[in-house]
Amino acid sequence: MSTSAPEKVVSKTPVLHALPEVIAGPMLRRLLPERMTLWLVASKTLALTLVLERSVERSIRLPLDQQQCQQLRIGEHAVVHMIDVALCPALDEGEIFHYDLLIESEGQYRGIADWAPQLCHDGETLLTVRHAMTLASIAHGSCRRPHHDAPDGLARLDRQLHGQRATPEKWPSLLMMSGDQIYADDVAGPMLLAINALVARLGLYHERFESAEISDSRTLLQDPWLYQRNRLLPATAENRLLQRYFFRGKKKPIFTAAGADNHLISLSEILAMYLLVWSPIAWQLIDIKTPALENKAAARFEKEHRALEHFIDELPAVRRVLAHLPTWMIFDDHDVTDDWNLTAQWEEAALGHPFSRRIMGNAMIGYLICQGWGNAPKHFEGDLMAHLQTYLQTREERDHDALIDALLDFDHWHYTLPTRPAMVILDTRTRRWQNERAPHKPSGLMDWEALTELQQELMGHDAVIMVSAAPVFGVKLIETVQRVFVWLNRPLLVDAENWMSHRGAAHVMLNIFRHRHTPKNFTVLSGDVHYSFAYDVQLRGQHQRPSIWQVTSSGIRNEFPNTLLDVLDRINRWLFAARSPVNWLTKRRHMRIKPRQPDNRSPGERLVNKAGIGLLYLDDQGRPREIIQLGGDNHDVRFERDDR
Repeated sequence: MSTSAPEKVVSKTPVLHALPEVIAGPMLRRLLPERMTLWLVASKTLALTLVLERSVERSIRLPLDQQQCQQLRIGEHAVVHMIDVALCPALDEGEIFHYDLLIESEGQYRGIADWAPQLCHDGETLLTVRHAMTLASIAHGSCRRPHHDAPDGLARLDRQLHGQRATPEKWPSLLMMSGDQIYADDVAGPMLLAINALVARLGLYHERFESAEISDSRTLLQDPWLYQRNRLLPATAENRLLQRYFFRGKKKPIFTAAGADNHLISLSEILAMYLLVWSPIAWQLIDIKTPALENKAAARFEKEHRALEHFIDELPAVRRVLAHLPTWMIFDDHDVTDDWNLTAQWEEAALGHPFSRRIMGNAMIGYLICQGWGNAPKHFEGDLMAHLQTYLQTREERDHDALIDALLDFDHWHYTLPTRPAMVILDTRTRRWQNERAPHKPSGLMDWEALTELQQELMGHDAVIMVSAAPVFGVKLIETVQRVFVWLNRPLLVDAENWMSHRGAAHVMLNIFRHRHTPKNFTVLSGDVHYSFAYDVQLRGQHQRPSIWQVTSSGIRNEFPNTLLDVLDRINRWLFAARSPVNWLTKRRHMRIKPRQPDNRSPGERLVNKAGIGLLYLDDQGRPREIIQLGGDNHDVRFERDDR
């Protein structure tokens, strides 16, 4: 066995021996005329004062009590601070203001310029925010994979803001992150070691496991099972149903992620990963070394290490942009695990085993604490938050299971922003339309009841921005390939998750677009697919046809295999050109789709494979005026309309 000599791999700056007060954040989440929501993680309970500098007569200094700042202790040295305050007087449309968070200790107050000066733009001591309910521009994207070797789209967005710091009225109205904010199922070797080191450093809480190869999460600190966690994931005699159907496709136990060999398991690991993907401070608290590995694993570890070094270098910019822009989020599969609820068969098997149920539940708890709560705090008041508080206080296994049961029953992850145009964010993961006749085939992304509620939500709006993690209108060739694999009973082999893969869900969604009382202008924002594109869509046979735009930006730090995507793009153009016989045989007869061509590309090229962030400009009727993919490499792409 060939081994690598131990060496430091992540900390370019000296490890902080004393824990800083703030480990991650502040992150600006919800910003409405009368509410402001912030999220941060500290090493202890903090006494905080929110300062808003609006004008001389509107300067506000607000000490935060327990109602305005909920605190969740997730470890001996880790406390989540969930700040949600009422604003009086309400913010004006387009108002630009500044904020600070003061930490009080022994009668002394220290502001952000003191405890996190890197969050401030040059020459500033406060953080600048622009409040806008009328959406002139939206930054959006998905799929931020830390060990993918590409620039970070969030860091690119920070450069955009920094360049416009003298004119913040030009900043995007908000940032929408449409899925895969973390990859709980696809973790680099160095990242897994960093996660375990941070769990130990912060004393994040441990848990016991049932029906597992390991008894509790403490054992993962002694042996992280680096590149071998697929051996820990459940595949026992109790899972014959799973083995019968899943091993015919991807040969994985319950969890079908291609990168499951480092799959996160415990809640403490999930929470540590959130800190490591959002904060450079978390990396300064740990010191890890390259372990002794065989040749192939050692080469993989080194490659992942190089990509993570670049990721860590850009984290100060990521932290800064998340402190300045209102940021909204929704989950996709990798926030929990690949193929999450793809089929009824998958769902039944994964939830039917205590260990896999716990793993999925832990990822959902992490999402609740680090993402979901900040979207709509009121959705989580009552029983759900009570279950969370109870478990964190007792850390008893029965309370852990009760919390997971409550999360699995929860049906309000979706939300709507009262903006102009309204933004409707869809939950396409937990309320799926199961295929009862063929449970091994893909479920619809939303069930009939959820789609009915969506139709009611859309009524009365002239225009709407609808956020669906998976594109409603995707690449025809790829959807056709997925359809073939579904027909062959191999949906897991190609991740056959698209709106058109389930006849019922597709039919209802298209009818929603046709309904006479739903908006006349629809813009669908999506991610998921690891490439970017834009379509103009028209429905046929309508007297008052809605205008629909499909705008997809993916990924923030992820890309499709470049050669493969180029081949698929070319074949798609050849097979489905307007005069192609194949196109006529497979024609989407109820709609006309016109792809927008990226500028500076070859004629007919439609797909952009570039890590970055989407930027959508809207006119005063809520229609796309300009569609851009801001490249992490600073080379931007505009999608141009074909008026032929």
